[in-house]
Amino acid sequence: MDAILPRVVLITGGGRGIGRSIAARFSGDHSVAITYRSTIPSGLSKQQLAVKADLRDAESPTAIIDAVIARFGRLDVIVNNAGTIEPSGPEEYPIAGLRGMFEVNLLAVQGLLAAALPHLLPGASVVSISSVNAVLPPKGAALFGASKAALEAWTRGMAKELGPRGIRVNAVAPGAVNIAEAPRDRQLTEAFTDATALGRLAEASDIADAVHFLASEKARSITGEVLTVSGGYRL
Repeated sequence: MDAILPRVVLITGGGRGIGRSIAARFSGDHSVAITYRSTIPSGLSKQQLAVKADLRDAESPTAIIDAVIARFGRLDVIVNNAGTIEPSGPEEYPIAGLRGMFEVNLLAVQGLLAAALPHLLPGASVVSISSVNAVLPPKGAALFGASKAALEAWTRGMAKELGPRGIRVNAVAPGAVNIAEAPRDRQLTEAFTDATALGRLAEASDIADAVHFLASEKARSITGEVLTVSGGYRL
């Protein structure tokens, strides 16, 4: 009897923060490929692959997918975690940075899907990391919120496009998240915590659990949805 190959997940920006927690959550039942731009991952196992890539580069999606298929021979889940933020107050117009933000937060998502689609079979899943800022745009960074709102519209559109192929497309929208590599100061943490219904901030592992669920067979009838994981922020 042929061995059953493990499912394969690709996580962009998987070298640190939420992406690293997502990679750890999937490592128990998937072969894991991650992309990174500057933080070199350490301690990878033989069932893990790290691909250095700059998602602002139009050629990177094809190169990433080619590397994953060359290593594992298949791809089952794409997690679009990589993201960037650029200030965009009323009097600011840092055009190069803003273009780069949309290239990473939105356009690379489309590029990866287009490159991966020939390899995605029925049962495959795409999960993108959005933000509560898609509906609650932050002061000083309205275009970041706009990029995430566009990502959520893309999620619903692609769910409609790919549903007939048996491919599901969803998103997770975190609120404020405790990240060990980038701790907030006490005053800001308390302000975010006071604005949540649960009285605590989410951990990166909370986001990872939500992503894993949406990619799993347990969510087989869920597509085109955005799951907010914020502890009830600003209810």
